[in-house]
Amino acid sequence: MKKLMSLTILIGTVLVVSSGCSSLERASKDIKSEYGGGLNRIVTVYDNAGHVIRTYEGRIDIANQTDSEGGTTGSDKVKFEVNGKRVILYNATVVVEEK
Repeated sequence: MKKLMSLTILIGTVLVVSSGCSSLERASKDIKSEYGGGLNRIVTVYDNAGHVIRTYEGRIDIANQTDSEGGTTGSDKVKFEVNGKRVILYNATVVVEEK
């Protein structure tokens, strides 16, 4: 499994370097995040008035959320893992930045 993951990342990296295409670069980062345990990120959670509630920092893997009909859930629910701990946020404004 690790060899397959490494091969996938290698192929993705080669494609990105050789093409310089932005969409391939984003896809490569998605693969690195999904199979590499996340990326070094800062997640900031805001209340409705725009005040910072909490900031998370570390190796963070953001889970892609879908609703029961297969569409994305929008801002209703954000689920991620930071340093091995699961965090689920409901109805919050969340900004995710890569370091």
